[in-house]
Amino acid sequence: MKTPLAAAIAAAAMFGTTAVIAEEPKSGGTIDTIIQPEPPGLVLGMIQNAPTRTVAGNIYEGLLRYTTELEPQPQLAESWDVSDDGRTWTFHLREGVTWHDGEPFTAEDVVFSADVFHRELNPSARAVLQHIESIEAVDEHTVEFTLSEPFGPFLISFEAGTFTMVPKHIYEGTDFRDNEANNHPIGTGPFKFDNWDRGTVIQLVKNEDYYEEGLPYLDGINWHIIPDGASRAVAYENGTMDVLPYGTVENFDIPRLTEMDNTCVTEAGHEYFSPFAMLWMNNREGPTADKRFRQAVMYAMDREFARDVLWNGLGNVPLSAFGSNARFQNDDLEPYDHDPERARELLDEMGYDDEEVRLLPLPYGETWTRWAEAVQQNLREVGINVTTEATDVGGWNQRLGDWDYDMAFTYLYQYGDPALGISRTYLSSNIERGSPWNNVEGYENERVDELFNEAATAFPDEEREALYREVQEILHEDVPVGWLLELGFPTIYRCDVKDLVTSGVGVNDGFKDAWLDR
Repeated sequence: MKTPLAAAIAAAAMFGTTAVIAEEPKSGGTIDTIIQPEPPGLVLGMIQNAPTRTVAGNIYEGLLRYTTELEPQPQLAESWDVSDDGRTWTFHLREGVTWHDGEPFTAEDVVFSADVFHRELNPSARAVLQHIESIEAVDEHTVEFTLSEPFGPFLISFEAGTFTMVPKHIYEGTDFRDNEANNHPIGTGPFKFDNWDRGTVIQLVKNEDYYEEGLPYLDGINWHIIPDGASRAVAYENGTMDVLPYGTVENFDIPRLTEMDNTCVTEAGHEYFSPFAMLWMNNREGPTADKRFRQAVMYAMDREFARDVLWNGLGNVPLSAFGSNARFQNDDLEPYDHDPERARELLDEMGYDDEEVRLLPLPYGETWTRWAEAVQQNLREVGINVTTEATDVGGWNQRLGDWDYDMAFTYLYQYGDPALGISRTYLSSNIERGSPWNNVEGYENERVDELFNEAATAFPDEEREALYREVQEILHEDVPVGWLLELGFPTIYRCDVKDLVTSGVGVNDGFKDAWLDR
C-alpha cells in the first residue's frame, strides 16, 4: 500500500504524463526556483555538496552526459573510441566551444582539469584517476586517456559534477581554493554566473554564445535562498516559484503542494546518482571505533519508521553498503532489522560505559532535523548517551573535514558502478583530511582494499560480482558507517515548465532544454 506522499507522487506523475503532445519549444522567460540550503560555493569539483551541483550544473559541463538508462551522450566531447585492448580511450572534442570569458575550450583544459585540478581536490574523481596512467592532448580537439588496465565503468565517469571541466587559463599556477574566479565561476555551460546576493538569490543568465544552436531557451534562472521550510512551500503556493528541486520543501508539505493546479512532479533524474543516506561513524576513537557499537547502532535505528513517516514512503531501506540500484548487490546478507534488545546485548558485550556520543544532523532542513531527533531517541532507548550538535552547511563541512565528530548524517551518490560511488567511502587510500566526501569514517581494512581494487578492473562481470559479494560480507560485519535509506527525491514544478528533466542526472544536469509554455 502506498503512503500518502508516495501515492500523491504516483498520481501527479500519471496526470502529468497523460496525453503528452510534442510541442515546439519557445524561447524567453526566466525560471524562479529555490536552492536549499545556500551552497558554500559554486565551483564543481572543488565542492561536492548537492546544492552546489544543482546550481553549478548550469555553469559547468563534463565531457559526457547520461540518459536515464545511463547511456553516455555527447556533451563537450562529440565522440569517442577505445582501443582493442580497452586501455586507450580517445575523446574528440566539440569545436567552437568557448569559456564564458570568451577563451576557447581545448584539449589542454581537459588534461589540466582531470590530471591536475581533480587529482588535487576531488575525491570522487580519484576513484577513476587511480586507473589512469596518462592523459595527453593529441591536438587542440583530441584527448587520449591511457589506463593502467581496462576499467569497466570508465565511460560513465564523465558527468559534470564528477569530472568538471575547468579553465586552465584561470586556475593554472594558482591556489585553487583561493582563486578569485571562485567568486565568479567561469564554465562552458548554457548559463553564465551573473550575481550572488548572499542569503537572497543566485542569478544566472543565458549564455548567448553557447555552442548548441538555439539553446538554452530560457533567458535566465533565479535561485532563491529561503531558509525557512514553511516559507519555501508558501513561495510555491502563492505562485512566486516555478520549480521546487529535490529536497527544497519538507516531505510533509509535498502532498499538499502536488494537489495544486498546474503542478507536475517527477522522481526521474536521479538514476545516475542513486542518492544514499548514511550515518558517518568515526572509526578512529571513542565508542564508535568498536564495531560492536556500530552494529548496535544499526539494530537500534528504526529505519522503516524513517522511511514511512519522515520520508512518507519514499525510498528504500538498504540491506547494506550497496543500494538496490547498485550493480552486484549481495542480497543474501542478513538485514539489520530494528532490534533494540540485540543492540543492548552488543553494548553490554563491549562494556559501553555511558560515554557521550556527538551526533551532527545534516543541515538541509526540517526533515533531516527530525530524522536526527528520531535516531537520537532510538539510541537513547538502548542506553546510548547521544547529544545532537547543530551546524550550518559550512560548519558541517568543516567538522567532517576535520574529523571532529562521532556520528553525522550525510548522503552520497552511488553512481552507476561500485567502483565509482561506493568504493570511495571504504578505501583506505581515500582517507584524507579536508573533505566530507571521502573515507571520512577512517575505515581501514586491507582485504576490503584488495577486493575493491581487484573488482574495479576484473573481467567478466561474473568475476566482479564474486569479488563485490565478498566485500559486502566484510562491510556488513564491520559496519564502517550506518546505512540509512536509499532516498527518493521528487521534483515539483509548474506543468507549463517543459523538458525540465531530460537526463539521468536530472536538475543537476542544468536547465539547458527547459522552456516555458506561457
